[in-house]
Amino acid sequence: MSKVIYILNGPNLNLLGKREPEIYGYQTLDDVRAQCEELAGELGLKTVFRQSNAEHDLVDWVQEAREAADGIIINPAAYSHTSVAILDALSACTLPVIEVHVSNIHQRESFRHHSYVSARADAIIVGCGVEGYQLAVRHMATRLSD
Repeated sequence: MSKVIYILNGPNLNLLGKREPEIYGYQTLDDVRAQCEELAGELGLKTVFRQSNAEHDLVDWVQEAREAADGIIINPAAYSHTSVAILDALSACTLPVIEVHVSNIHQRESFRHHSYVSARADAIIVGCGVEGYQLAVRHMATRLSD
């Protein structure tokens, strides 16, 4: 039976490829989804790929993943810097968690330098563009095979 990873995406990532392409690039979230699904399939994993602009959806999906998944990859986007609720949901979960950011949040505005989610993440991938998602899928496959 294939292991399942949830790939969760926060606010404004639905605009990937359209919003500030000089920072986030030109690939869309649908492109990212297709790349993740293809790579996960090659690695024997299944994905549940979701995006919401609503914090409560992300909290609900993390709670759902506790029962339905083997790992979580999350790009909380702007909620990284504000959401104790997402941190609490992840902290109540024993699954491996990988945090992904398309841009290097440490080279951006100072308010972006701190991520609440990082306190719970087992690995953090920043500044690799959308390729960071594929790196996360590969790393999750390695973690789940150990």
